[in-house]
Amino acid sequence: MDQIQAMRIFARVVEAGTFTRAADSLQLPKGTVTKHVQALEERLRVKLLNRTTRRVTVTADGAAFYDRTVRLLADFDDIEASMSQARANPRGRLRVDVGSSVARLLIVPNLAQFQERYPDIQIDLGVSDRTVDLIGDNVDCVIRGGELADQSLVARRIGNLEFITVAAPAYLERFGVPAHPLDLERSHRTVIYFSPVSARRYPLEFHKDGEVIETSGPSHLAVNESNAYLNALVAGQGVGQITTFQAQQHFERGELVRVLPDWSHPLLPVYVVYPPNRHLSAKVRAFVDWAAELFANEPLLQHQQRQLLYF
Repeated sequence: MDQIQAMRIFARVVEAGTFTRAADSLQLPKGTVTKHVQALEERLRVKLLNRTTRRVTVTADGAAFYDRTVRLLADFDDIEASMSQARANPRGRLRVDVGSSVARLLIVPNLAQFQERYPDIQIDLGVSDRTVDLIGDNVDCVIRGGELADQSLVARRIGNLEFITVAAPAYLERFGVPAHPLDLERSHRTVIYFSPVSARRYPLEFHKDGEVIETSGPSHLAVNESNAYLNALVAGQGVGQITTFQAQQHFERGELVRVLPDWSHPLLPVYVVYPPNRHLSAKVRAFVDWAAELFANEPLLQHQQRQLLYF
C-alpha cells in the first residue's frame, strides 16, 4: 500500500507541476510529498523529476513511469470500485467545483440531501466563476455551462440555461422601457459580464427571426462574478441578461422586470465534467448521478425550445 501511495503522490506532483501544489491538493506536508518521491526514485534507481526553485519537470524515465503509473492506478481504482461494498457505500474526500450562482441557488441548499444519502463522502466545494484546471488542481468534477473545450475530459449534459433580459423597476422608471435592442445603445445603461480569466467582455446578445444583434451599450459597470452581476441589476445599475433560474425569485419579489421579451438568446448547455481517470470512482459516480437528478427536477434548468446564459 505504501508503494501505491508513493505512486499516487508522484502522479500528483507531475500533474500539479510543483511539490507545493501537489502537497496542498493532497492535504499533506510538503516534506512528506518530497520524501515519498525521493524514496520512489531510490527504489527504482532512476531520476524521475528535474527540480528547480519554481517548478518540476519530468525526465524521460519519469514520463514513461508516469504513463504506466496512471494506468496502474486506474486499474487499482477499478478493482476497488467493482467491489459491491464500495458501490453501495462510496466513501472518501470529493473535490467539486461549481459556478457561483448554481452553487448558491441549487447545490448548497440541497447538499444535506446528498450527505444523508452518502454519509461517508466528504465534499470540498470550490465556488467560483473562474474555470479550474481539473488535472492540475486535482479536482474530481466540475459543473459548468458552455461547450466543452477540452475533448479529453468526460462530460455529461445535465441541463440548459435560458438567458433573458431584465432591469429593476427603479431603473425603468428613470430611463424608460427599451422597445428594441438598439435602444440600449441610444438611451440606456447596460451591465456587462467579463471573464474572470481572460477579461473578455460579453455583449448582450439578441436573436429574433434570424436577426442577431450584439450590444454592450454605454456600459457604466462590468462585473466578473455572477452573484455580484445579479446584485448590480437588482440595484438598478442598468439592463443586463441573466438566467431564468437566477431571475425567478426576483420576479416574484418585484425586484426585476423582464424587458425585450420577443428577443431570445441561444441556450447554454450545462455539463458535469470529470477527468477520464475518475470515471470508475464510486464517489464521483455518486455525485454525478445526484447532480443530474437535481438538475432534472428543476424545470428552469431543463429548457428545450427557448434560450439562455452563463452562470
